[in-house]
Amino acid sequence: MSVGSTVEAVTGRTPDESGARAGTLLSVNVGLPRDVSWQGRTVHTGVWKYPVEGSRTVRRLNLDGDGQGDLAGHGGEQRAVLVYQLDSYRHWERELGRDDFSYGQFGENFTVDGLADDAVCIGDQFRIGTAVFEVTQPRVTCYRVGVRMADPRVPALLVAHHRPGFYLRVLTEGTVAAGDEIIQVGFGPEQMTVAEIDALLYLPGHPRRQLVRALKISALSPGWQGSFQALLAEADQTGSSGNAGLVSTAPPPAWAGFRQLSVSGRQQESDTVFSLQLADPDTQPLPPALPGQYVTVRVPAESEGAPALLRSYSLSGPLASTTYRISVKREPYGIAGRYLQNEPQIGQRLPVAAPRGTFVLRPGDGPILLVSAGVGATPVLAMLYALAAAQSTREVWWLHGARNKTEHPFAEESARLLAQLPHGHQHICYSRAGSGDRLGRDFDTAGRLTPDLLGRLNLPAGAEAYLCGPNAFMAELSAGLVALGVEASRIHTEIFAAAPSLTPGIAPVAAHTPHMPTGTPGLGPMIAFARSGLSVPWDPAYASLLELAEACDVPTRWSCRTGVCHTCETGLLSGAVDYQPDPLEPPASGDALLCCSRPRGEIILDL
Repeated sequence: MSVGSTVEAVTGRTPDESGARAGTLLSVNVGLPRDVSWQGRTVHTGVWKYPVEGSRTVRRLNLDGDGQGDLAGHGGEQRAVLVYQLDSYRHWERELGRDDFSYGQFGENFTVDGLADDAVCIGDQFRIGTAVFEVTQPRVTCYRVGVRMADPRVPALLVAHHRPGFYLRVLTEGTVAAGDEIIQVGFGPEQMTVAEIDALLYLPGHPRRQLVRALKISALSPGWQGSFQALLAEADQTGSSGNAGLVSTAPPPAWAGFRQLSVSGRQQESDTVFSLQLADPDTQPLPPALPGQYVTVRVPAESEGAPALLRSYSLSGPLASTTYRISVKREPYGIAGRYLQNEPQIGQRLPVAAPRGTFVLRPGDGPILLVSAGVGATPVLAMLYALAAAQSTREVWWLHGARNKTEHPFAEESARLLAQLPHGHQHICYSRAGSGDRLGRDFDTAGRLTPDLLGRLNLPAGAEAYLCGPNAFMAELSAGLVALGVEASRIHTEIFAAAPSLTPGIAPVAAHTPHMPTGTPGLGPMIAFARSGLSVPWDPAYASLLELAEACDVPTRWSCRTGVCHTCETGLLSGAVDYQPDPLEPPASGDALLCCSRPRGEIILDL
């Protein structure tokens, strides 16, 4: 049935006969997930919903005959039913100049007359048919509604025009049918509307008073509560930029691009790890870094004319104001490591980007687990330095895995720092202990650092955990810590290679090593993907930097693709970008939103 049809045609009533009704259920729409071809990929999505005749049973997680393709972003108890309004349909008909809409067009389960986003409040409760519902959150912005509407602008427009729609939780299971009256049976505390809550997260300006109010609403879904808690914590601090409700934030980089720092010292930490001290050539103080942050170093290429190499290294030393210390693992075929170990002489200068990263020690007074393997000790060692300098009374565990003593960096250094903490603990594992390595003195366990071992150490369940090491190591131990009762939100990991892709709803395909895009190379400025080790000339045929990265199989993370959700926010190490369209809220200083940006000149992305 066309949305141009009148309410009277569906209900047998005219709108002015509604009396005390909050609204009318015009259509019940369901659809099971299916595979849809989109931009050369396959999207598994349940956004295609169609009206059904007669009544449908509404259950705790869904309507009978309905489903979602991506349960991470849609569906579940807090998002069992999606609601969209007839008034918004008519708004979009005018705004988009379209007359081809039908009920279910916006992926909603209930098309309703009434229940406007600027009138319905989070926590409001409604009876429809024999079922009772509670409003839990606005719709999560998602590229798939743009796919369904054949208009990629739609996710951003829904937020910008304050018409997102909203989700319902099922309080009482029952049956519903088109024509049912919608009766309000409860009112949400704080009386914050769907549109107000949506804008509080996605649009600029996050007033502390409003955040506090939102967090008083118990009906608000846990995910949105977590976002507002992060925004509230950011509001209570100074120096950070960006939207902490959507991505992790940190203070803006201390300088733009790359700055020349001179090598002021060198030290061998183990058979495979060495450190360099970096200082300002004019002996000026360096901006302080947060414990756990890293710097990116530009290293000359081996062959003339090739682009410089870009490598990121954690700051591993104390939070001094005169030098930065980076520690590097020498890989057998590592060009950058070989150069840094052998070439720069004391006093020689290296181009270095400002400290960055959100893998940083968080304030608090609870216990801390610093967990690492190999050279992964570097960022957590900086955290240990910070704790020792603060004379922290927190319970601190240093858990480290190495092959043996000869490949165990910072052994004496970490032990000395732990000795300064009144509640410091250490456990060292050697997977291939040498004949001269002494159990009980050099190391505590023969073998790898594993979840089983963690379970035997009587670790505090309420700890904040920081992990750095090989990807498999972090995944295994993160799962082990969760099994021991550590909250997943308190487990933080650091990855220096390209992060895993996040492409919601896209059917999995075989991973490829990042490469030059197919076809004739572009003639535009050079785009460097620092973590992927790839430099590519820009081609304006690409609509965005995200599209270029995808063409090169550079791992990317995205969701809305229109500058709303900030999932694609990436460090901009050097250069500047222009936006088209403009994001609803700018990214943090020193970052870029890949999905809607194009390079203004040569740039280096932390990707």
